[in-house]
Amino acid sequence: MNESVIKNCLTNAERVGPAFSVDGMLQARAATRDAIRAISALVKPGMLEEDAVDMAKRTLLASGLDLTWHPTRVRFGSNTMKAMKQASEPGIVLKENDIFFIDMAPRFQSWEGDGGASFTVGSNEEYARCAADAETLFHDVRALWQAEKLSGHDLYRYADQKAKSMGWELNFDLPGHRVSDFPHAALHTGSLADYDLPPSAMRWILEIHIRHPEKQFGAFFEDMLLDDDSYV
Repeated sequence: MNESVIKNCLTNAERVGPAFSVDGMLQARAATRDAIRAISALVKPGMLEEDAVDMAKRTLLASGLDLTWHPTRVRFGSNTMKAMKQASEPGIVLKENDIFFIDMAPRFQSWEGDGGASFTVGSNEEYARCAADAETLFHDVRALWQAEKLSGHDLYRYADQKAKSMGWELNFDLPGHRVSDFPHAALHTGSLADYDLPPSAMRWILEIHIRHPEKQFGAFFEDMLLDDDSYV
């Protein structure tokens, strides 16, 4: 297969559907980030993880979003180590000093939202650093994407190296993915980490899941790849 054919196949990975709208995608993102903040404020020590998931779903629906293409997740403590396709260990209760993350993929009308963030309760400094570092690493990778137009593959190679320098392990079971008007899976199901061209804005979700190399906790942050103006 020659280079032009390969490039055409790769750019087909960035196709959108008939309902795609810049304004719609940005509204879906904004509603998703708002829901994450609202849900995080309702998570309290002593809460059972399963109850937090139920609360998160109710909060999403009350905000006008639809539950959609992957499960709504709230993960506490040691469950923050697990890849998203792994089931949580049941019965985990949030402790007074603990870490948790939220991962959701709601739909706003015709458009997909997808977002995640980590939070802490109490005063554990390692947990606080891990949660902050997941978001910092996301923005480090995003800044490199914006400045140097690297491929998705190279962005995740950088993320792996940077995570190690920060004292964490990057979980490659969360390699980023497409986002679009619903459903993106009808257009492309490949990962960002396997994409060999520079990803375009408003087409991809960058996922960062870091884990402690020895202890049983991690942190997660994900958002749509966008330029700096969208993060002011």
